[in-house]
Amino acid sequence: MLIEIIKAIIYGLVEGITEWLPISSTGHMILLDEFIKLNVSEEFWEMFLVVIQLGAILAVIVLFFNKLWPFGTKTNTDPVGKKGILALCKKDVWVMWFKILVACIPGIIVVILGLDDRFEKYFYNGPSVAVALIVFGILFIIVENRNKKRTPVINTMAEMTYTVALSIGVFQLLAAIFPGTSRSGATIIGALIIGVSRTVAAEFTFFLAIPVMLGDSLLKIMKFGLSFSKTELCVLITGMVVAFVVSLFVIRFLMGYIRKHDFKVFGYYRIVLGLVVLGYFVGRALL
Repeated sequence: MLIEIIKAIIYGLVEGITEWLPISSTGHMILLDEFIKLNVSEEFWEMFLVVIQLGAILAVIVLFFNKLWPFGTKTNTDPVGKKGILALCKKDVWVMWFKILVACIPGIIVVILGLDDRFEKYFYNGPSVAVALIVFGILFIIVENRNKKRTPVINTMAEMTYTVALSIGVFQLLAAIFPGTSRSGATIIGALIIGVSRTVAAEFTFFLAIPVMLGDSLLKIMKFGLSFSKTELCVLITGMVVAFVVSLFVIRFLMGYIRKHDFKVFGYYRIVLGLVVLGYFVGRALL
């Protein structure tokens, strides 16, 4: 069991680092599986790949609690109503959550149609990850070069319309289709193209991840069931805890970084990593 716990720690580190940076957490996890395999069933691995993200999500809730919690008194400068529970409701936060739910609609449709399982069957592999890393790395650089001459038109969460939120939700589907795209990367690119500032794009991406990952995790757990072995439970909890702790630092780093820098460095990283990975799989196929 000790060896599996050590592997879970490594997976938690990778998840915590890559979940919030626009470099694809799922892509890195699939690639890590090529070299460090957990001694678990295929069914558990598919569930673990998604549910480990709950640790990263908890970090968002902890760091942004004041912006996410829709109730308050002293800090409530714009209540929904003047009396009763409506006086405790923060109007701006409720509106933000409605926009997040609107952004989730495209993903919900994909799940209802059962397309997510089809995408996973055909595209969750190393070569697909490599291609997505390269393509979206190039796209990041193109978008950032284009934005040098543009001023963001949306600089606060309040300025974001429901149409913009829905458009970002559509971009998010790219990550569901092609692992290696990066959920955060796809939503951030979409937001930047639309004219959202980097800071708001990053925050909305963090907040949008909460219902998306909670929903995905719930579906995976329901599909797997609650009959965990002792080793499986230890591996899952270890991975989530490590992902949570690492995410606390990574989110703080990213929010500080983008106030002074653009996302191009992540684009270059994706291209280099994608080429290395593609070379690895091509070389392995030739041997």
